[in-house]
Amino acid sequence: MAKLLLKLQRYFRRKPVRFFTLLALYLAAGSLVFLHSGFSGEPTVPGSPRSPAAAEGPGLPYLGVMQLSRGFKAAATMPAGARRHGPWFKSTSKEPSDRGKSRDNGGPRSRALRGRSGREKEEDRARYIGCYEDNTRQRTLRGMSFFDYKKMTVFRCQDNCAERGYLYAGLEFGAECYCGHKIQASNASESECNMECKGERSNTCGGINRLSIYRLELAQESARRYGSAIFRGCFRRPENVSIALPASQLMLNMSVDKCVDFCTEKEFPLAALAGTTCRCGFPSTLFPLHEREDEQLCAHKCAAEEFESCGSADFLLVYQTQVQDNRCMDRRFLPSRAKQLVALASFPGAGNTWARHLIELATGFYTGSYYFDGSLYNKGFKGERDHWRSGRTICIKTHESGQKEIESFDSAILLIRNPYKALMAEFNRKYGGHIGFAAHAHWKGKEWPEFVANYAPWWATHTLDWLRYGKKVLVVHFEDLKRDLFVQLQRMVALLGVTACEDRLLCVEGQKDGNFKRSGLRKLEYDPYTAEMRKAISGYIRTVDTALKLRNLSGVPEDYYPR
Repeated sequence: MAKLLLKLQRYFRRKPVRFFTLLALYLAAGSLVFLHSGFSGEPTVPGSPRSPAAAEGPGLPYLGVMQLSRGFKAAATMPAGARRHGPWFKSTSKEPSDRGKSRDNGGPRSRALRGRSGREKEEDRARYIGCYEDNTRQRTLRGMSFFDYKKMTVFRCQDNCAERGYLYAGLEFGAECYCGHKIQASNASESECNMECKGERSNTCGGINRLSIYRLELAQESARRYGSAIFRGCFRRPENVSIALPASQLMLNMSVDKCVDFCTEKEFPLAALAGTTCRCGFPSTLFPLHEREDEQLCAHKCAAEEFESCGSADFLLVYQTQVQDNRCMDRRFLPSRAKQLVALASFPGAGNTWARHLIELATGFYTGSYYFDGSLYNKGFKGERDHWRSGRTICIKTHESGQKEIESFDSAILLIRNPYKALMAEFNRKYGGHIGFAAHAHWKGKEWPEFVANYAPWWATHTLDWLRYGKKVLVVHFEDLKRDLFVQLQRMVALLGVTACEDRLLCVEGQKDGNFKRSGLRKLEYDPYTAEMRKAISGYIRTVDTALKLRNLSGVPEDYYPR
């Protein structure tokens, strides 16, 4: 060994350039390794098992609000290379969403009806309604169709039909998927739907000229549609109907398609079916679409389509067409520099991007961001590129929860969401993008448990920090915003100091989804939360609930608590 070292020493003495070149390469490689370890790893989020506060996790709710906040402050002192605003605007995964892949989700009815009742209780996305006849010359479901003779599954067919706005999904011959708005055939015996799905042998996908049909239940998570039109509901006829709905036409052979096509051609966003009369217009103070009636009051058959309802002279069945309501689409930067910085603060996955979309439509001004996300900029959030202190935007998106960052803002809208939903939404965004989905392997692997352990405590401390250090904080619950958008948006706009006319807010209601809404049907086929996770999260919920009530605010909604 000594002889070898001596030879190397003599060699580099004769050729010092090579020695210094080798040394420089060695140092460069070491620097790259050091930088990679500092940036590619997951930052230390408050409440991480690796932090001092980890031991206090599940027991935190019983220590009091201020102790919870202090408990995580020690963990918050992290090196500059691990700033907390990294992980939620740039995914650490390069794996694309597996939206097009088959899934091993079991349908409610297998060949032997195994597990039907149990799965029907757990799965709200679709309801099996039976086996039906089909004919190649005149299809039972006459919408979109596609085939996959290798990987067809019940869930894949349901999801594709739902994303295109159909009410029914049917599977045939083990590999064929048909979509439609109405079933135009009679029932068949259940024994005739006897072919296994090509992508999951535990489920049935119809038979020879037989369809296994599902009714897609989308009212909770996704808008009900009729083709390209969105169903808005049954409403009482307005008093000044000719002013509220200025365009009309008598249609003796009335159908939903005919009325929607007529109003689309006339460039109106609303189509209202009133028996044999089709009316068109805009949502307005005369016809705000806020007081729905029982749909049975509109359940009068159409003259041209016996399976459809066309309303009556007194109760209108309303659909939203594909025509864009332009009354709330203009947006620009503030004409003069803002005197105050208003934060739109939320825990990641709590609907911040959606709230920005609503605020921009309601106020007509761009929103900014504490970060920069190129995909959001390309989708129309032009304030994304501005520095957050530029003063050109109406409010600033932020997920920060440190005292220094919070005190940088003069006021804030604090958006809070059910932690069970927020954690899953952020996990999907982290591994699948803004409207994508995490792969099945991520949910089943180590990523999900580690994510919950790191992020669940932070859900609580984020709210506690903003309540403690924020100046003039308006608390808005994501669930309330979905349930009563008009009222909650009025509160938010008032804090921003902008006067928004009522017609503009009604326009926002019609454009509320934007480009950042995941399919409501695409859900996991199982609950990813373990009993231990639920126990810890319920403790964090109680702590946040107490903190809100101590400040004379309404506590968290009831549906935050575990099922």
